[in-house]
Amino acid sequence: MINHIGTNSIETIRLILRRFRVDDAEDMYRNWASDIETLKFLSWGPHSDIEVTQRRILSWINRYDEPSVYNWAIYLKSIKQVIGSISVEIASDKDKSCEIGYCIGKEYWGREIVLEALRAVMHYLSCEVGYEKIIAKHDVMNKASGRVMQKAGMEYEKTIYNAGYRRNGSLYDVDVYVKKMMA
Repeated sequence: MINHIGTNSIETIRLILRRFRVDDAEDMYRNWASDIETLKFLSWGPHSDIEVTQRRILSWINRYDEPSVYNWAIYLKSIKQVIGSISVEIASDKDKSCEIGYCIGKEYWGREIVLEALRAVMHYLSCEVGYEKIIAKHDVMNKASGRVMQKAGMEYEKTIYNAGYRRNGSLYDVDVYVKKMMA
């Protein structure tokens, strides 16, 4: 049975995964939401100004009262800044499965920060919420994201061809990874 408890804080060695706050807009805009390179494999493009970022954060904050919403800011303790996000994008209580998406500013790539966040969120979603199957997908061109999934213990399941269109209009394929959690 799924026990929805919402987005509660999770602390790891280097990170605090917590709810977004209004005052996170500057960090989000600067660290990833305005950077085309960071967002090149995501469906949404760079924010044109900080007001767009503020509106996005407010929309997330307004949903935190829903116990089935899981959307964390990735706060790096050493620099006292929000440097990314990790969230449940799609969920099925019937199948006890959920799909996780994440994004982190390119300045923080290659430091296993997303790996640390992903492992912590998968543990939370399994042990606290009750999901038994956790899914993550990445554009096949984004090999680094696939390596994060593998290091987190997820297994390649399949490739979905022609999954959608990139912002530049080109078709993309996605690799799907799955982690079956202990019931």
